[in-house]
Amino acid sequence: MHYHPKSDFMRVMFERGFVADCTDYQALDEALLKGVVPAYIGYDATAPSLHVGHLMNIMVLRWLQKTGHKPITLMGGGTTKVGDPSFRSEERPLLTPEAIDRNIEGLKQVFARYLAYGEGKTDAIMLNNAEWLDGLNYLDFLRDIGRHFSVNRMLSFESVKSRLDREQSLSFLEFNYMILQAYDFLEIHRRYGCLLQMGGSDQWGNIINGIDLTRRVIDQEIYGLTTPLLTTSDGRKMGKSASGAVWLNGDMLSPYEFWQFWRNTTDADVGRFLKIFTELPVEECDRLGALGGSEINQAKIQLANLATWLLHGAEAAAAAEATAREVFEKGGIGDDLPTVTLEAAELADGVGIVQLFVRAGLAASGKDAKRLIAEGGAKVNDEIVTDTGLRYGASHLVEPLKLTAGKKRHALVVLG
Repeated sequence: MHYHPKSDFMRVMFERGFVADCTDYQALDEALLKGVVPAYIGYDATAPSLHVGHLMNIMVLRWLQKTGHKPITLMGGGTTKVGDPSFRSEERPLLTPEAIDRNIEGLKQVFARYLAYGEGKTDAIMLNNAEWLDGLNYLDFLRDIGRHFSVNRMLSFESVKSRLDREQSLSFLEFNYMILQAYDFLEIHRRYGCLLQMGGSDQWGNIINGIDLTRRVIDQEIYGLTTPLLTTSDGRKMGKSASGAVWLNGDMLSPYEFWQFWRNTTDADVGRFLKIFTELPVEECDRLGALGGSEINQAKIQLANLATWLLHGAEAAAAAEATAREVFEKGGIGDDLPTVTLEAAELADGVGIVQLFVRAGLAASGKDAKRLIAEGGAKVNDEIVTDTGLRYGASHLVEPLKLTAGKKRHALVVLG
């Protein structure tokens, strides 16, 4: 890709590694130079929090605002009722409207950390597509919108084809999702002059549909820009840790655990992640990413601090670093470690070591915990444990127990 962007936003996107594809680089670049471009990303409310996998696109919206344009966060209050079938092997479970509204409240907390919302020209706005989707008249919608969609073409999209090739059922409900998402783009363009939809590269087909529909219905030119699907250098999907999803809401994952996730980045990913998940100048990201030996650990701490600072604030980032230092350097016990509280009643018959590791989030399952112990990767109070049958009663918990998995992951067990 040899396009040299002129607008600040596109330059940042290219320099920092945010671009997978664009429907028309030059026309979009020119629109960005002309004036404020409203652009949106849609988020379905399938959980009460977003996770690290969403963070790349949140940073895209943040840069959009920093370079003088208007971010729109679209909550899928309507589309969540259908569920996006893109690249999924089975249909999503359907949520009640109350659950969807509760989830949207949870998602709002995170966006407020990264974007400035308000009435100004470049202030972010939050929309909910239930506003226009809930009241649709089905027959009118079919006549006005449905007639613009070719089923032959929809069947050719990769997200649909992969399902059909594996002979997995694709319900009519899900097939409608594409039409609804395309209609969202048309509506947001009509209502707010939105010129650009962004999203992960798995959304390319859905974005193109919205652009085609808008051209056909109101003869307007709008654009799409996708970000690469982020994988770690060892090929794993970004956003999952050994103990599950890396949530962005502090009540679902503590700031310390969020900090730890970044601190444990693989050496090869540090430079790239600094560019994507922090606002450090590109040259500095390259310099830090190229460090070798133990120096790279300083770069990882920098990454963890800056990523945590953006989401949870400066104090939380400083507290997480201090706790980590205490745990690693002194082998001491920090205040912010994930903690399992056991009630005296549970301890009457003792609690097994395997269960403790699972409950502390240091092992994904009992099997995982047993393997960790068998391989000598489990420690209690810094002593290696080899017996999977160990049990702990109230007398063992006069002082907190410190559990360690591998070299870097710790948790506390305390008496409630």
